[in-house]
This record gives sequence, C-alpha cells and structure tokens, in this order.
Amino acid sequence: MSIVTVQLGQCGNQIGHEVFNAVCSDVRGTHGLCSKKENESYHEACKERFFCEEESEVPVARAVLVDMEPKVISQTLSMAARSGHWKYDERLHFCQKQGSGNNWASGYSVHGPRHKEAIMNLVQKEAEKCDRLGGFFTIMSMAGGTGSGLGAFVTQCLRDAFPNSFILNHVIWPYSTGEVIVQNYNSVLTLSHLYKSSDALLVHENDAIHKICAQLMGIKQISFRDVNQVIAHQLGSVFQPAYASEGGSQYSRNPLGDLMETLVPHPEFKILGLRNIPQMPENSLAYSTFSWPGLIKHLRQMLIANAKMEEGIDWQVRPPRPGPCSSPSHSANKPLHFNTSVANLVILRGKDVHSADLGGFRDPSLYTSWLNPQDAFNAWKTPRAFNKYEKSAALVSNSQFLLKPLDNVVGKAWNMFASKAYIHQYTKFGIEEEDFLDSFTVLEQVISSYTNL
Repeated sequence: MSIVTVQLGQCGNQIGHEVFNAVCSDVRGTHGLCSKKENESYHEACKERFFCEEESEVPVARAVLVDMEPKVISQTLSMAARSGHWKYDERLHFCQKQGSGNNWASGYSVHGPRHKEAIMNLVQKEAEKCDRLGGFFTIMSMAGGTGSGLGAFVTQCLRDAFPNSFILNHVIWPYSTGEVIVQNYNSVLTLSHLYKSSDALLVHENDAIHKICAQLMGIKQISFRDVNQVIAHQLGSVFQPAYASEGGSQYSRNPLGDLMETLVPHPEFKILGLRNIPQMPENSLAYSTFSWPGLIKHLRQMLIANAKMEEGIDWQVRPPRPGPCSSPSHSANKPLHFNTSVANLVILRGKDVHSADLGGFRDPSLYTSWLNPQDAFNAWKTPRAFNKYEKSAALVSNSQFLLKPLDNVVGKAWNMFASKAYIHQYTKFGIEEEDFLDSFTVLEQVISSYTNL
C-alpha cells in the first residue's frame, strides 16, 4: 500500500526531501547483505510505498509540498531533480509569496481556509494515483507558523476528506532554548488540534537529535541538514519494508495501519517516540561490529531509562518489581526516572536477524497494567540490511518519554498566557482566549493520562 507524504512549511519540506533521499539511497545500495530474491521483493515493496514509476525512468515521490513562501520548495524540487535518482512531481506543490510570520493563527485561520481548495485538490490528485492508499504521513514543525498552524488545519481537512485513511503526523519539537518567542503557544495549539484529528503523532525532539549529531556522528558545526539527515535515517529505519510476523514471506502491506494497530490501543495515548541504534559516521562503519544481544540490551535500557541515544544511558534504572502492592496503577512503587510504556515495536534489520532474542521487551513490568503484555509488544524483522549498517535496530515506543518536555511547554505557555503576553497577535486572526483554554485543557488531560500509567 502507498503512503502519501504531505510536506508542510520549511521544516517539513526539508525533512521530507531527506526522507526520500534516505529511502532511495537504501534501495539503490548494493549493501543489502541478503539474497537476490529478498532484495527484489524489498525493492518492490519500497517503491510501491513511496514512489510511483512514471514514463520517465526516475521514480517520482508520492508527495505534496506546501509552504507559504516559494524559496524552500523551489530548492527542494531542484535538489531532488538534480540527484538523478528520484524526483518530485513538479505540479504537486503549493506556495505563496508571503509566509505566516511564525504565527500559528495566521497559518490556521487565514492561509488554511483561503487555500484549502487548492491544497486539497493536489492531495486528492496524489491519492488517486495510488492503487491502494495506505494513508497520509504529514511532516511539520511545531514552533513556526506555516508548518504548525497550516499543518493543523490541513490535518483536519485530511480527516474530513479521508475519514477511513490513517493519518500519522510527524512533528518536530522545537529546541528548548527556542528560536521563536511564541513557540510554546504555537506548540500547545498545534498539539491539541492534532490530538483531535490525527491517529498518532510521531515526535522528534531537536535537542535530542542535535546531541546525536554532536556526540555520535562527531559533527563539529551542526547544520539543519545534519539534523534532518539523522531524522530521515531514523524514519527510514521504521518505514522501509519489514516482515510483521515471524518467518513471514510477505512484506507488511500497510505500514501505517500496522504501526497504529501495534502502538495505539487507545485514542487517549497517541504520542510515539523513535530511537535507532547504532548511529555513527559512515567512515566508522567498516571498523565496527555489532551483535544482536548487545544492540537489544542497549535498546531496552534506552527505553526504560528514557535515553535518546546509546551514549550516556543510565544503567541504574530498573523496572519496578511486581510486589503485593502492585495496584492497577503501579506508579506508587515505581522507581524514579522509570519510563512506563503503553506499547512498543522493535524493528530489526540485517544479518542473522532471526536469531535475535527479544524476550527482554516482553517483560510485563515495562508496561501499563491494563494491557496484556502479549499485545503490548511487537517485532518486525528483515534480513535485508538498512543504509550500510550490517545490523540495526529501531524502537517505536508509546510511552511516557515526552512527559517532561510536554509539561515544560505547557507550563511556559501558561505563564505567558496568564500575563496575556502576545495574545493580541493571535486574536487579530480570530484565535480567542477560549481557544487557548481549550488547548490547555486537552493537553492537561494528555499529561494526566500518561502520568498515571
């Protein structure tokens, strides 16, 4: 089944480009380390997912590009075309001359309704090209105006126009030091609106990715492109084909549907985080060897200690011991810093993958008590290596990983709101104080639900 990607705003378009690049270079690579037959079925499944083959020999990305300023889109289109390996459909982009000025209300209340018809026509066209539409993958930032405000509006339109399709929003969490003074307002408004119309939110935190670039990739002067390439690598490690069942002979048909089914058992819990190991500069790969037990042990500890990368993990954090007092909510006897999960999905790619033992992830003490541990954990595997890594593991987790950043953003936004700072910039575009209060209520409920796991 095919995924239609909707790239929104500067951040969404730049990351989208890197995602298609990563997927394309993985498919073209001769480093699959698996049989020819395996490689061919992997190719087929990937192409159907992300590209449509047109008369031109070059695969065309299944994507719609939206921004309120033309510069980034024209750069993105020409960079893809210049690669010679894939390209965008030049007709499926929408841009204007004037941006949203980092104002969520401008994107949501002005640009959204004004350009709804034009944008949705492009999406409809792309969806009609799919033999089987698996759903929509939107990529957007939370801090600015177009990605966040227009992104939230477009997501609602997608939900109305395609009520039975899956929608996964990929959201970039802003740097905590922040580049935009009203980023906390924009973030609160974006998250609360997406929570109503999206099936799941897959969140990447800029601070965490920046650390990976500095400490694991050894990059001295980190650019947005470096950050985006790490994000794209992590997304590729999830969305490239894998077998959803042990010894399966068919690659999973509907990646978005399978992801939701395994990770979102309840609409109150729909925030997903992504971790991927190993990550290192390409020139170090030749000198590195990894074993499945080592990778899996690290990945499990990253999950329970809520570490974003394999360096600096707190190995002291342990799951709670089931005691006589384990009430329905076991937060009372929970060790500090322990990250409780609703559901987890581990995706393993590479050599000897079927020998890997994932029993540690089936431990009931990792999960909330209201879900059967058998249902809470799933694994996908493929012997086909990903992007030059002989063995790699990705973890998509629905857990408490975002509680602290979420609480932080809501707290900061509330402090500004209490003193009415910058509210006039939103009310002039029709977003009233009531709308802010509704958004705070939605997110307070989300925080409360995840806290009580």
